[in-house]
Amino acid sequence: MTIATHAIKIPDSRLAREVTEIVRDTETELLFNHSSRVYLFGALAGERRGLKFDPELLYTGAMFHDMGLTKAHSSADERFEVDGANAARDFLKRQGITQADIDTVWTAIALHTTPGIPKHMHPVVALVTAGVEMDVLGLTYREYSDAEREAVVKAFPRTPHFKEDIIQAFYDGIKHKPETTFGNVKADVLADKDSHFKRGNFCSVIRHSHWHG
Repeated sequence: MTIATHAIKIPDSRLAREVTEIVRDTETELLFNHSSRVYLFGALAGERRGLKFDPELLYTGAMFHDMGLTKAHSSADERFEVDGANAARDFLKRQGITQADIDTVWTAIALHTTPGIPKHMHPVVALVTAGVEMDVLGLTYREYSDAEREAVVKAFPRTPHFKEDIIQAFYDGIKHKPETTFGNVKADVLADKDSHFKRGNFCSVIRHSHWHG
C-alpha cells in the first residue's frame, strides 16, 4: 500500500512477510492493526524528519513492540516491553541478522514507553516510539495530514472504541505482574483498572533501603 503521495508501504521482503505471519498468528486483531499503524506512522514521521532508516528493522520493531502482552511471550517477572524485545531478538537471530541490528530493534521495543529518550537515539528507536505516540496518545496528531491519517486507518482500522480497547489490552497483558510497572507508564493502567493496586514509590524505596542515614 502507498500512503497519499508518499512511497511509504509495508516492506515486502521475506523477513517482513515472516514478521507479518508471526505477529498475525500471535496477536489479537486489535494489536496487529495497531502495530501495523505504528509502523506506518513511524515511517511517515521518519520521512518528514529526514531520517534514514531500514524499513525491515523499523517494521520488525513496530510489529513486535506489543508481543510482550501476549500469553505466548509474557514472562512472569519482566516488563512487557522487555518480553517483546526478547521475542524480536530471538526471531532476528534465527534470521541471521547482525547483532548490531538486533540490538537496535531490541532497544526500540524496550524503550517505546519511556518518554523523552528514544527521540535522541537511532532512527529505528526514535520512530517506533513516534509511531506509538501517534497511534495511542495522539501526541503528534496534527503533524499528519487528514489524507495520511485516513489512509493508515483505512488499511489497518481502529476499533470503534480503540482508546478503551487498547487500555484494556494493556491491562490484560500486565495484570499478573504489577511489580513490573514500577517507574513506568503502565502503572497508570493498573491504577485505572484495579482499585486495589498500590503504586511503588521511588522515594519510599530510598527511605526503606538497608542504608543508614
